[in-house]
Amino acid sequence: MNSKTADRIATGVFIAIAVIIVSILVGLFSFILINGLPHVSLKFLTTPSSNLMAGGGIRDQLFNSFYVLFITMLITVPLGVGGGIYMAEYARPGKVTNIIRSCIEVLASLPSIVIGMFGLLMFVTLTGWGYTILGGALALTVFNLPVMVRVTEDAIRSVPRDQKEASLALGITHWHTIKTVILPSAFPTILTGAILAAGRVFGEAAALLFTAGLSTPRMDYSNWNPFSATSPLNIMRPAETLAVHIWSVNTQGLIPDVKDVSNGSAAVLVISVLLFNLLARFIGSLIYKKVTATK
Repeated sequence: MNSKTADRIATGVFIAIAVIIVSILVGLFSFILINGLPHVSLKFLTTPSSNLMAGGGIRDQLFNSFYVLFITMLITVPLGVGGGIYMAEYARPGKVTNIIRSCIEVLASLPSIVIGMFGLLMFVTLTGWGYTILGGALALTVFNLPVMVRVTEDAIRSVPRDQKEASLALGITHWHTIKTVILPSAFPTILTGAILAAGRVFGEAAALLFTAGLSTPRMDYSNWNPFSATSPLNIMRPAETLAVHIWSVNTQGLIPDVKDVSNGSAAVLVISVLLFNLLARFIGSLIYKKVTATK
């Protein structure tokens, strides 16, 4: 077999793999949207769910999903980026660094149900908080932190060393070099890691099942005082997210239109993830152009 034939075979194999992946993705999206979009309406998105009657919506669950995502990323991104900077720039090779890296890899491989049980013990029982948004966000932080640390570390290490050495040669301090040279160059990869972590938050159910709960108290959307018991912004209240709601209605089967609610909720969840990813990449592109002065 000559080199040209081998090259054509390899190219054909990789194209076939790409087509298979895209086909699976399109088929999955099409199945969810075709079955779910007919049940999505303005009423479905703006009315609270009903446990016993048909016609309930997903207003509270949709809000809870975005709010839990916001709180989780507010904790995960600074810790993950900081940990990645330490591992890439400050950690010296040795036993301590190897132990830290091993711990990160173990955390990254833990099943979400185990994280949920840990969250139940730490953030629900020992703290005495009960089921709360904060407990769910902290459990998801444990779940996503290894991803952010590894992605940030790899992104920083992929920045050409010449840029760092040129900055240090001009007398700029190490931290200022990281802040003004390395992080802007590594920003697109770090953003990709943050989007992947956010997608896991959107779709996570097992960890939130044990930490944020299966119920949502009656909320007053005109009350935005985060310390009020009826405020949607209260982080110490239970919160059923959209992913947990899909699991809940399918397992309990109490409402007559359980299939319609489940299919509609799945479609909204998929569309929400897609819109969030597109918006995050758009905003990330604007930030990258600003910090790097590129057009």
